[in-house]
Amino acid sequence: MIPTARCMAAKPSGFLKRSAEELGRVSRIAFNTEALHTPTKPYFLLDFEDEAAVTSCKTMADRAVGGFSTASLDYIPADPSSNTPAHARFHGSISTKLPANWRVERTGYAAFRNKDRGFWLFGRLYWDIDPYSYLALRVKSDGRRYTVNIQTDSIVETDIHQHRLYTRHHRVKQLSPSEDNPSPLSSPKEPESSGISEQQHPLELPQSLSDIPPSSTIISSASATTSGSTGWETIMLPFNSFVRTNHGFVVEPQTSLLRQRVKSVGIGLTDRVEGPYDLRIHRIWATNGMSEGEIEEERQICGENALPVDEGVRTGWSSSESQKPGNATYQEQRKPDPNAKGIKALKHEWDRD
Repeated sequence: MIPTARCMAAKPSGFLKRSAEELGRVSRIAFNTEALHTPTKPYFLLDFEDEAAVTSCKTMADRAVGGFSTASLDYIPADPSSNTPAHARFHGSISTKLPANWRVERTGYAAFRNKDRGFWLFGRLYWDIDPYSYLALRVKSDGRRYTVNIQTDSIVETDIHQHRLYTRHHRVKQLSPSEDNPSPLSSPKEPESSGISEQQHPLELPQSLSDIPPSSTIISSASATTSGSTGWETIMLPFNSFVRTNHGFVVEPQTSLLRQRVKSVGIGLTDRVEGPYDLRIHRIWATNGMSEGEIEEERQICGENALPVDEGVRTGWSSSESQKPGNATYQEQRKPDPNAKGIKALKHEWDRD
């Protein structure tokens, strides 16, 4: 078999190319003094407009243990006529049928993530997303209950930080009127449908893994249960809302996401609902909010579902007017907090001119 030019171009980058790209990125950060202030530009982790990003990922399904679920990740070229960007298509079918192997007690899952990023001149290559607050994903969902997975260079290698991927068409569990508590957070049937075990949390699921999106999640609609035809949309998930899990169990004590050493990012489907699934992913990136430089592309792809420009990103989280000593906002910010205690109570002393 002779590789075509397209296959050669889509090959993952080698050691020298990875080193050159990372050195270039770090040099730009130093030259632009980006490390001295909160970044306003996106940091792309997986950009599926590049076919090489698709080939740099791997799929997983319960077929590895004899199950019957399937998972594929394909590159889909751009379609200018419909404003559809080049993207990855994560699709397949979920089956909960058990294999003949008596050791396997549970099936019905599929997922994908990027492969090991390899090495560069200064060791193993990780993503450093410490200066960013959100993981952003531009997707076109079929409404199934996907989970976003982040793996870091933690002490326990099998630990994964997870967050439900909420969208405008996110399907929620319908509870009968006879149930005492209508909240899916406390429903004892939730683990079976969500794929996340409540053994460690028998009373309620962590909020970012429940069916109802928490207020910290940024999506283009106030409701995640609207009906209608699906379309492209951008979702932002706070890094500090990701929940530490291990083999499907929520782990205690919870630990913060090690943002300086991110190994992999991916999406999984563990709702154990039999049937086909189809999720389109344009990009996955770290961000502090939608910038003015991104808004044109956001509006072109997402249309009326586009997120607005983040005011903090637009102003760099400061306003020349509000920082003037004579400004009322400035004076209000300088007032000491009468309820503050300890070192926090001395902050107004440090801020004096």
